[in-house]
Amino acid sequence: MPAPGNRDYLQFAVAIAREAGTVTRRYFQTDLRVERKADQSPVTVADREAERLLRDRIAARFPDHALVGEELGSSAAPASHRWILDPIDGTQSFIRGVPLYGVLVGLEIEGAMRVGVAYFPALDDLVAAAAGEGCWWNDRRARVSTVRRLEDATLVYTALDDLRRYRDASWQRLQAATRTQRGWGDCYGHCLVATGRAEIAVDPIMNIWDCAALLPILEEAGGTFTDWQGQPGVDHGHAISTNGALLEDVLRVIEEGG
Repeated sequence: MPAPGNRDYLQFAVAIAREAGTVTRRYFQTDLRVERKADQSPVTVADREAERLLRDRIAARFPDHALVGEELGSSAAPASHRWILDPIDGTQSFIRGVPLYGVLVGLEIEGAMRVGVAYFPALDDLVAAAAGEGCWWNDRRARVSTVRRLEDATLVYTALDDLRRYRDASWQRLQAATRTQRGWGDCYGHCLVATGRAEIAVDPIMNIWDCAALLPILEEAGGTFTDWQGQPGVDHGHAISTNGALLEDVLRVIEEGG
């Protein structure tokens, strides 16, 4: 039997993301107990159950692959294939009953992110991509917008307090340079860029499981997913998505802002 290709991995990732999303929907907008992790970020039984399902499905299908997840950590020794999971990205949205949370599934092969899936269970909305296979928004091809001027751009963000604490000067300049700013944050904001509904998404603090699925999604849609210095990757601890045409302008504003 031939080894799976990127399209095969993508189909599998979509299937398990949808399945994990069904788990989260059972708890969505219910009287759910919220716990606090060591870093004071919230977590619920829905996060853990959804990640456990993802890990079980991957282990059954690809037992030699490595796993990294936000809630249950790393398993297995380093491998050529590594699945990077965030069962509920946007837990604050989830626990407040806001439907803009997502299930993120990313696959890294030989050190490069090759597959990314963002499924929004409460919306039944899917954005998925694999290297060489394009990016897809539900059943249609996803493409970034063609906006080429910052003054026409929509800028989205997650947490104002983080931006003000870590990137205040750059944030103030980006606000002033863009037309519209909206708090459609977490992975939803980055997927808005991939699907042409926004031009820039900024996050000054992100973990690898927040980023992994988004890089192939943005790149296959024709955009960029980089750190705040413009370097592609998923482990820099911060990230910016753009439609590509505005990346250099965004970086210029950031550099001027310090």
